[in-house]
Amino acid sequence: MTEAPIDAHGDALDELVAGYHRFRRSTWPDRRLLLEGLASRGQKPLAVVIACADSRLDPSSIFDAAPGALFVVRNVANLVPPYQPDAAYHGTSAALEFAVKGLGISTIMVLGHAQCGGVAALLADKAGALTDFVMPWMQIAARARARAWQTGATAAERQTACEHETVKVSLENLMTFPWVADAVAAGQLRLQGAYYGIATGVLQLLGPDGVFQPLMAGSTLTESR
Repeated sequence: MTEAPIDAHGDALDELVAGYHRFRRSTWPDRRLLLEGLASRGQKPLAVVIACADSRLDPSSIFDAAPGALFVVRNVANLVPPYQPDAAYHGTSAALEFAVKGLGISTIMVLGHAQCGGVAALLADKAGALTDFVMPWMQIAARARARAWQTGATAAERQTACEHETVKVSLENLMTFPWVADAVAAGQLRLQGAYYGIATGVLQLLGPDGVFQPLMAGSTLTESR
């Protein structure tokens, strides 16, 4: 007897539908008033979080944030491109403009993470099948790759160093946006780099000295600086 082939697509869709039903049974009743309020009043998030699209990274879970608290912008390797208003498509830049100019959000966090696949591809300089968009996109972090090769003695050290440096590159590029730089200069906007260990659950914050340090239990962002 021949077994029927597994329909991976069907299994994935079934999981999504089952998850929706769990949401309606368990989560929606508890959050109904919150979500209805957000629908009627509109959104006013606390912060922008620029994060990687990696499925293992969930900013809302990391910061225990309810719906409406975070304006999350996700892309490969949590990169911010330089300010370049032209006729091309700029999803990350458009999201930033909406958050800063449209919503008036006063904090932007760039959240890097361990085991980033985009960073690994950049360090290896091997596109494989990722030639159309991923590798051209990762060239935003070319100087992060150069810094990592200068500071990392082993492959693991270079990976971590490059993940840290991509956060710094994104922070540098944020300051090329005139309305970001102006808001920072006026004290109306704060930029913060962070790094999350997927296996450890530890969040590190980038200090003024350019070093990432673990956020200690019970401490605040101000205390960690």
